[in-house]
Amino acid sequence: MSTLRLPYSQLSPEAYKGLLTTKKALASSSLGLPLIELVNLRISQINGCAFCLEMHAKALREGGTPQVKLDSLAGWRISAQFSEAERAALAWAESLTDIARTHAPDEVFEPLKAHFSDAQISDLTFAISLMNAFNRLAIGMRQ
Repeated sequence: MSTLRLPYSQLSPEAYKGLLTTKKALASSSLGLPLIELVNLRISQINGCAFCLEMHAKALREGGTPQVKLDSLAGWRISAQFSEAERAALAWAESLTDIARTHAPDEVFEPLKAHFSDAQISDLTFAISLMNAFNRLAIGMRQ
């Protein structure tokens, strides 16, 4: 465990409060917290944020997500544990998390429309962006 480099939530309280306000708004999204948490966990796997991995895996387990689904998340493309809507959301999450390489292509965006409303796609994109921000803060500041 590393020592916290800077207490960023204390040094930038208004900015941090804005992130928490966004998190609270997304918690009431019609996407549902289980999908948001699943996406958060996958993003944290990609980014290697141990703090966030533990937090989101715990939230999913407490919410009733089967352990086998959590165990197969990194292999969601070939696992039978995931719905088509979850697959579309996870593909979008991976694409945005690695945006410098993927550039969020249409072939990843278009499948979202079969499962989610425009407002849900917007909420999902905010959730993905927010999780990436939290990962970068936690990893960068050694939380």
